[in-house]
Amino acid sequence: MKQGGNWISACALVACMAGVVAIGAVADAPVAHAADKAATKSVASKSRGTGSRQFSGWVTALDKTTFTVEKRGKQPRTVVFSKHAEMKTAGDLEKDARVTVYYRDEDGQPMAHRVVVKPASRSGSSHSRAEGSSGATRGGR
Repeated sequence: MKQGGNWISACALVACMAGVVAIGAVADAPVAHAADKAATKSVASKSRGTGSRQFSGWVTALDKTTFTVEKRGKQPRTVVFSKHAEMKTAGDLEKDARVTVYYRDEDGQPMAHRVVVKPASRSGSSHSRAEGSSGATRGGR
């Protein structure tokens, strides 16, 4: 009977050691998989052209290769964008225009790939509202 008990203990010890080795292998696998997945995602995002960011504000300076956009408000920020060779522009890119720039960081420099110029706000609309609320247009009350 003693030999049977020792044999069961030996089997339990072997199974326990195999479990530790298996757990160690499993614990390493997700880390390696996550690193591979991140590397794959990075390569895929560069090849598909995703990963672009956007920045909105007013154009403060403009030349052949760059333009500067300033965000106003509580947390003002100014960004100088380089123009990509195939940059697309919707509207006239000019100084004091309100724009949204779609860009990517390329070698630490924001590279503009698409610029959407917002239409100028119509000052006439506020003027017509002011006329509509004046007492002269209500008639003889």
